[in-house]
Amino acid sequence: MLRHLGTKRTYAHNVRLASLLGLAAGFVNAAGFLAFGVLTTNVTGHAALFAERIALGDWKTARVVALWMLLFLMGAFISSLCVSRIGRNQRFSYVLPILLEIAILLGVATEGYRYNSSLVAKEVFAGSLLFAMGLQNSLVSLVSGSVVRTTHLTGTFTDLGIELAQVIQKSREDRSVLKTRIKLRLAIIFFFMCGALAGAYLFRYIKFQAFFIPVVILIFTLIADVFRITLKRYYRRIKKPFKTRNISPK
Repeated sequence: MLRHLGTKRTYAHNVRLASLLGLAAGFVNAAGFLAFGVLTTNVTGHAALFAERIALGDWKTARVVALWMLLFLMGAFISSLCVSRIGRNQRFSYVLPILLEIAILLGVATEGYRYNSSLVAKEVFAGSLLFAMGLQNSLVSLVSGSVVRTTHLTGTFTDLGIELAQVIQKSREDRSVLKTRIKLRLAIIFFFMCGALAGAYLFRYIKFQAFFIPVVILIFTLIADVFRITLKRYYRRIKKPFKTRNISPK
């Protein structure tokens, strides 16, 4: 679901990507908000908060919000850099950004008990989650050709509204393509909301240990892709000798 690019990528790949990483992002969004009182999967609200703090002369908070936006940007930049340096056509070019995201979520899950509601602690913990979501959002956009975005729903709802308006036009010949896109948008929304509900519910009971859940989802995503690659290679190695034996001499 992560290693297929361009023409090799199918609708099924995008659905699997949207379901797993959308689930993880929704979880982090809700759990992060309950933990730190900060939306940690997008920067839209932070831009308004940044402007408000500057208008009120609260430069200390404005600096923190500016840092959060910068960290999301840096996450997206580093993820894109990893993919481009390793190579878009390399099978494991997505592994490093996912591993970085896993490391950050593990850090929040294990060190979250140190959070004391201070501005510095909020700056560190919320900023680390924003960096992780920047990593994920950039990676998903790159591998899906900007078809899937899993860390926020603003663009997804906009695209869904446009496509719903287009699909009801009876004269359109590309209605089947539009229906496929609509199903994908609905899948993104559904799994993001499921993740958010799970994150909000579990954080109430197990606090910061809830962040182990998206870690498990991300590890499963990596293993699923790597296992499929290994299995295909093993199958080809077994199949090749049989093909050689079946070649009859002229």
